[in-house]
Amino acid sequence: MPEVVINGLIEGGKATSGPPFGPALGPLGVNVANIINEINSKTGPFEGIKVPVKVTVNPATKTFKVEVGSPTTSAMILKELGIQKGAKVKEEVVGNITLEQVKKIAKAKEASIYGNSLQSRVTQVLGTCKSMNVTCEGKGAMEMIAKIKAGEIKV
Repeated sequence: MPEVVINGLIEGGKATSGPPFGPALGPLGVNVANIINEINSKTGPFEGIKVPVKVTVNPATKTFKVEVGSPTTSAMILKELGIQKGAKVKEEVVGNITLEQVKKIAKAKEASIYGNSLQSRVTQVLGTCKSMNVTCEGKGAMEMIAKIKAGEIKV
């Protein structure tokens, strides 16, 4: 029998035997509690952030593998700022993030965003800040990106 793959989006450390995993895992005859515990231990560091999780189960041997993806850049920005969501209107600024916080997010997302240098990953995170109407050190995201590319700000 081929492996069964179940994907879900759960808040870090808060998986339950309910949807999306419990109902999908139950009929496979695996120990759902063990899988949920492993998901919670692997997603614990992302508490408060929704994280993509992929569970691969071999129904014949009852073995499983849990893979945790990276949370979205916007979710990490929201967590850094301690806010619930980005701006509703174009003129509204919802928060101000520091360059150090942007670097922290860029380093955490290193494996999942494109860019061969920290500078290029930082500019990508700043691009997400722009779309959310989040400023960086009191300046607009595009202004910060221009200063980084011009070499005025070292990353």
